[in-house]
Amino acid sequence: MTQPPDHKASPDHEPHPDHKAVQKPYSGPAGGWGSVKALAAILTQEEVTVLGSEILWQQNKPGGFMCVSCSWAKPADPHVFEFCENGAKATAWEITPKKTDPAFFASHTLTELRGWSDHALEENGRLTHPLRYDPALDKYVQVSWDEAFLEIGAELEALDPRSVVFYTSGRASLEASYMYQLFGRMYGTNNFPDSSNMCHESTSVALPEVIGVPVGTVLLEDFDKTDCIFFFGQNTTTNSPRMLHPLQSCAKRGVPIVVFNPIRERGLEQFTDPQNPIQMVAGGTRIATEYYQVTPGGDIAAITGLCKALIEADDTAQRDGAPRLLDTQFIAEHTHGFEDFAAFCRDSDWAALEAVSGLPRSEMQAAAATYGKANAVIANYGMGLTQHVHGVEACKMVANLLLLRGNIGKPGAGISPVRGHSNVQGQRTVGISEKTKLVPLDRLKELYGFEPPRQDGLSTVDACEAIVKGEVRGFVSLGGNFLRAVPDHGVMEPAWTKLRLSVQIATKLNRTHLIPGEVTYLLPCNGRIEIDRQATGPQAVSMEDSTTCIHGSRGQREPVSEHLRSEPAIVAGLAKTTLPPNSKVNWDAWVADYALVRDAIERTYPDQFKDFNKRMFQPGGFPRPLGARERVWKTPTGKANFTVPESLLNRSAQPADVYQLVTLRSDGQFNTTIYGFDDRFRGVFGGREVVLMNEADMARLGLAKGDMVRLTSAVDDGVGRARGGLQVLPFGIPEGSIAGYYPECNVLIPIAHHAKGSKVPAAKSVPVRIAKEAAAESQAG
Repeated sequence: MTQPPDHKASPDHEPHPDHKAVQKPYSGPAGGWGSVKALAAILTQEEVTVLGSEILWQQNKPGGFMCVSCSWAKPADPHVFEFCENGAKATAWEITPKKTDPAFFASHTLTELRGWSDHALEENGRLTHPLRYDPALDKYVQVSWDEAFLEIGAELEALDPRSVVFYTSGRASLEASYMYQLFGRMYGTNNFPDSSNMCHESTSVALPEVIGVPVGTVLLEDFDKTDCIFFFGQNTTTNSPRMLHPLQSCAKRGVPIVVFNPIRERGLEQFTDPQNPIQMVAGGTRIATEYYQVTPGGDIAAITGLCKALIEADDTAQRDGAPRLLDTQFIAEHTHGFEDFAAFCRDSDWAALEAVSGLPRSEMQAAAATYGKANAVIANYGMGLTQHVHGVEACKMVANLLLLRGNIGKPGAGISPVRGHSNVQGQRTVGISEKTKLVPLDRLKELYGFEPPRQDGLSTVDACEAIVKGEVRGFVSLGGNFLRAVPDHGVMEPAWTKLRLSVQIATKLNRTHLIPGEVTYLLPCNGRIEIDRQATGPQAVSMEDSTTCIHGSRGQREPVSEHLRSEPAIVAGLAKTTLPPNSKVNWDAWVADYALVRDAIERTYPDQFKDFNKRMFQPGGFPRPLGARERVWKTPTGKANFTVPESLLNRSAQPADVYQLVTLRSDGQFNTTIYGFDDRFRGVFGGREVVLMNEADMARLGLAKGDMVRLTSAVDDGVGRARGGLQVLPFGIPEGSIAGYYPECNVLIPIAHHAKGSKVPAAKSVPVRIAKEAAAESQAG
């Protein structure tokens, strides 16, 4: 299949003019007819119209398959169609009959393919055969599985294990993830960065310190019991659309929904359920009752304003002998550090809070009043909080707000970090972590008779820095598009070519695969939706959703190629050719029957996975036990901890000519996968090479709609970072801030620009300067 010219795009620094965007208003709700049309379009595009409609019936259903897109909770009593527009896109993307086979690679060099867009690479179809890069031809060539395993094993044996990285995206099942981390640790490394390092690591660092668990405390059933919901920096529209069903139910029964977000996102404003004929005719439901456009990076100040208003109102009530506003009994019995936090809030100046948050005092007080009237509050947040320099502190501030009125550890209340990829939380649960304190190393030693490495491994940012320094020599990736997802493309791509070994386990071709190391393999795996037949019959896998519930998943369609292998089979194949024999690990038996892997997980984590095999298909999943849900606080103080933030500003202060770039995902993408060039909810159609700006900022810089600009990094570290050929479009974003699409704008993010404490790339507040380009310069990129 040759690539149509209109699907081509130049690399990061030279955007192709074919996809100049058109801006036009979109007044429709989230869901509705727009979602129906998008579903029909993606099924037609991927040539799965009939097959796709049959398989979609089984999506997120007990006994069916779990969505390969987001990790939002799966209800015990599902809707007739328990999938969203983005989930349907992900399913169609995986089950397409289109193929990227050896004949395709025989016709295209990697140099040529680097000129294709991200969309074109993946849309070309599923990988079908194991491949090895031939540098003389600049092409991938077919290789047998046995040959690939033997050669990769020999390469790994020759490398220092400490110089090898084992990366995972968020799709790998619990079974594959457990086997993968065991393989890596038996090999001798704790270098297990994963996609969580790039999004919710701020949560994983913050929450154990304040409530004793690294994950959220909210279950799906809590949405039926809550009487108030808050959102901070989370775009339900594209990141977790099925969440709109419980939100709509809450809105219909009068639950206040309060949103703090720099951009007015459609799914948090209005939703029409495509499964409801009355709504499709009469219109949908208003979601947010209050919507506050906080300045990007102003969340800590905004939440401080809420807490200040609550504490001062409580002070007044105490002085006047009126009922207290704070839950003083909960604070006294269950918390530590309240007085220091209360003093910080009382001392915070309203003028400073207004300046940093971008919100007037009256709005912060109004939101606090709504919060103060509720008995059970859920607080949701996303990467709009975590991907900042002070992202860890921002997460802690959400916990501070909840603790003031005892909103953790009771029905209808809790903290809810909304995760991204479908099993990004679960793979951490079964050992994918570079932090040794989070992994039961002694238990692994006892079970498998080896001495695990004890030093911490590399996080994603650590791995990037080590690759640039030449300290990482081997990189094995279980899914993902690492080079496209990480910051600093202009620095990372040249450094990547110096790797001795690159092994990429994938379902589709992506940009990382086009940057080879000295020895490079591309190993095609089954998708989750495909039937996984092994020696004992078809296998099921499991994953953990964003609410800590574990679900089973069964493949529904025949594999696109007989030459694919499952992720567990590939991990086992690599382990057998790399490691010496170990009588306590029967890799072949595990591949033959995944239930044995689940038994091993239960033996390793008996408190988390009791009766794993018996419960994995329990409708709604089975929740992992969490102390914080029962108000058992596994923290050093034995209580939930109030904390005082280091700074009100959730980013670095910058000069007046520097703008804060917020990187966004569009309606037509999931993470680095680009399904199409439209972002209908934001009114951007036909292109992604855009900068969204406040009209007042455009006027100040003398820019008109459609002008072409160049963004340059405002970080003075001696590295030139620029992104040219970007089209300016007016947009409702706070002054001093601009927005552009991820991953195209990642080239502007220095590796070192990350959250303190968690090293999450600070992709929601990237300091840049803006310069208008002349017409000739724009054409040249």
